[in-house]
Amino acid sequence: MLIGIPSTHPGGLEAAFGAHFGHCDLYTVVEVADGQVKEVRTLPSVPHQQGGCMAPVQYLADNGVKILLASGMGMRPLMGFNQVGIDVYYAGNAPTVGAAVEAFIAGQLQQFTQEFTCGGGGR
Repeated sequence: MLIGIPSTHPGGLEAAFGAHFGHCDLYTVVEVADGQVKEVRTLPSVPHQQGGCMAPVQYLADNGVKILLASGMGMRPLMGFNQVGIDVYYAGNAPTVGAAVEAFIAGQLQQFTQEFTCGGGGR
């Protein structure tokens, strides 16, 4: 399974967790199998101007992401992730990408629901 995580430069497991999925520096993509990290790579982020807040949603789906770990997003992209088959989990307290991934693997993250959404734009 491929997990996408909003990240700060330069990405990777040691990178700081990106505060808002649509305004992050880049995405760290982690392949997990049998509860273990198998591969780590990065994807550049895409600007909102090309398709609004749904552009990053479709971009991650096109790159095979099935799980997104996030701390902030609006209701519209959350619904978009649900529509393209990407499950979103709330990892707002994670200091690093690696910590978020480990929490997910350990079953410590809850599904991202409407109560976690913001007004959009990182607010």
